Amino acid sequence: MSLIENRKAYHDYEILEKFEAGLELKGFEVKALKNGRGSLAGSRVIIRGNEAFIVGMDIPPYQSANTPKNYDSQATRRLLLKKKEIAYLNGKSNEAGLTLISLGIYTKKGFLKLAFAIGRGLKKYDKRERIKEKEVKRKIDREIKGF
Repeated sequence: MSLIENRKAYHDYEILEKFEAGLELKGFEVKALKNGRGSLAGSRVIIRGNEAFIVGMDIPPYQSANTPKNYDSQATRRLLLKKKEIAYLNGKSNEAGLTLISLGIYTKKGFLKLAFAIGRGLKKYDKRERIKEKEVKRKIDREIKGF
């Protein structure tokens, strides 16, 4: 069950390989995400040292009256990954043209997980071609159904 999705990621990037990671969050952040509040637009995963972080994810306060005064909704949050995975992702993210993009947040056995992927940015003409292919496919499907 997906709580939050980054639909724009599939439009702007060619997804090469998918991963999942746990998130280090505070209790009120978990409540906000489980209510479907939050945004992954413009967020990405970075590797610093031997740790992975998500940058640009917005989690608004669950209850603004009970939120700590110094709470930053755009704070960098740590991801829970194994050392081998971090080393692999660090090598891939340093390759030219590859980025680690967040795809969505979902629950798995009661825990919140972040789905992210290694992606290559698409050019405008690639996006236009995809849109044309989808339109042609829809048109063919409509003709087959007889509409």
